[in-house]
Amino acid sequence: MNLCTSYTTCILVTSFLVPSFLCSSDIFAETAEEKGLAIAMETNKRDEGFGDYTTDMIMTLKNKQGKESKRVIRGKTLEVPGDGDKSLSIFETPRDVKGTAFLTFSHKTRDDEQWLYLPALKRVKRINSRNKSGSFMGSEFAYEDIASQEPEKYSYKHLREEEYRGKLCFVGESYPVDKKNSGYTKRISWVDTTEYRLLKVEFYDRKRSLLKTLTTSGYQQYLNKYWRADQMSMVNHQTGKSTTLVWNNYQFNTGLSGKDFNSTSLKRAR
Repeated sequence: MNLCTSYTTCILVTSFLVPSFLCSSDIFAETAEEKGLAIAMETNKRDEGFGDYTTDMIMTLKNKQGKESKRVIRGKTLEVPGDGDKSLSIFETPRDVKGTAFLTFSHKTRDDEQWLYLPALKRVKRINSRNKSGSFMGSEFAYEDIASQEPEKYSYKHLREEEYRGKLCFVGESYPVDKKNSGYTKRISWVDTTEYRLLKVEFYDRKRSLLKTLTTSGYQQYLNKYWRADQMSMVNHQTGKSTTLVWNNYQFNTGLSGKDFNSTSLKRAR
């Protein structure tokens, strides 16, 4: 499961390659759209090269009255050079969802491919791209939230820089290219300016009202390069529900290959 994940996606030329005395010239000034895209591309670039990883996750669903239910999930992710990631999530508990498996092939410029295996029905269901705004397994995460967040899927606009939770952040808007099928008109994201880690995202629905807020915490670095949040929390302001994801036991470079991510073998996913 890639979020991040994204809410998951360069302040390059004017900052490092242009002499400082030229940076004041309007000739080299970035527009808000260019700067927003540069930040998204740099965020994505810093996560390239991880290869593959596995992880364990606990999903906690909370309703408006505060009643909780938990699900234990194992995840596998494979990086695909030049395209989006492949990811597989397998539900282990509770009993009513045990054996459910969810497979995503993310793509940079075309529709993602997603399949859901439902053991009670003993069949694989393909998720239509028109249903990307639907709830994933009753959570506050939509199908489009849990695919890898490729920069090409959005257009961008940098708004400002401000402190959030003690860190200076880039604050910017992103707008889905697939306006017809996305559940959002825009997202506002807070990304820290040093490590380019996503700290907060506000999601606005098709009526341009605030729908949900995602916050992340407990970032840890793996392989001396790749940052992963230990926890993500999605709060739905319109329903009062929330979903929290807690990850542990990250294992990188486990030898996964494309054969481990096959839509025809979801029934045998382990």
